[in-house]
Amino acid sequence: MREGSPWTGLGAVVLKELADHLTSVRMRILEILMLLAALGAVYTATQEIRKTIGEDPFVFLKLFTTAQEPLPAFAAFLGFLIPLTAIALGFDAVNGEYNRRTMSLVLSQPIYRDALLLGKFLAGIGTIAITLTALWVLLTGLGLWFLGVAPSTEEVGRALLFLFATLAYAGVWLALAILFSAHFRQPATSALAALSVWLLFTVFWTIVTDLFAKGLYRADPNNPLAQLAQARIGLFVSRLSPNTLYAELLVAFLNPQVRSLGPILVTQLEGAVMGTPLPLFQSFLIAWPQIVALVGTVIALFIGAYVIFQRQEVRA
Repeated sequence: MREGSPWTGLGAVVLKELADHLTSVRMRILEILMLLAALGAVYTATQEIRKTIGEDPFVFLKLFTTAQEPLPAFAAFLGFLIPLTAIALGFDAVNGEYNRRTMSLVLSQPIYRDALLLGKFLAGIGTIAITLTALWVLLTGLGLWFLGVAPSTEEVGRALLFLFATLAYAGVWLALAILFSAHFRQPATSALAALSVWLLFTVFWTIVTDLFAKGLYRADPNNPLAQLAQARIGLFVSRLSPNTLYAELLVAFLNPQVRSLGPILVTQLEGAVMGTPLPLFQSFLIAWPQIVALVGTVIALFIGAYVIFQRQEVRA
């Protein structure tokens, strides 16, 4: 029977893993990619925003969403790079200790498995948080420099919510990578499994959603209500993907004119002044289900990794 708190040694694990991540070559490469993406996105966005700077009251938010060929928007860059960063930080979190034959040595110290696994997750999410915060500050500073317009309080609040949503999205992929790292003994296998799930949700999930919705509910082309029911089924299936949830959060936080994240009827728009931006709190309420779904997914995946790790035998 173990004695004391299960979180004994948590701080030591977090600091050690955080130092390893921040000084690793893989993180240096990913940071360079993110920096180049941020610089390219903010430059192209500011060139486009200058044309309408006097027409849009939320010009600062356009820094995150404005795209210009051939470069996509900054938010689109993050949607592609964040999963890869999280997978790179977590695919060998557990099995790497086994392969280096250091697992029994670590657990022989006053460190329980609870603290070890949670410490690795917190270190990974902390590394991503530091990188994202640095990018957010860089993007904000460059936007102020190029545009010469200070953001309003609501714009800063929406940008911070965008930062939190991106961090929750990263947490999903980090927890998934740690889950596979605990399940598979070879780091290459866990990395391949995590990348396969990422490819499924990034490339093929739209096809799966469309086929599932049409196969489950065959709508009459002349019946609008049947088509609406089919669209709602497809939307429900698509929201099983963290990519869809993250995209909807970006729409809700970075586009104040958005009033719904799903299909709505004309009667639901009665009394609404179209084009009027929603207050920040109302946008937050619209996005609340997606936030809960992302955070819940992180917790569920981490619990799965925890159960698998607790059942494993550690031999000296």
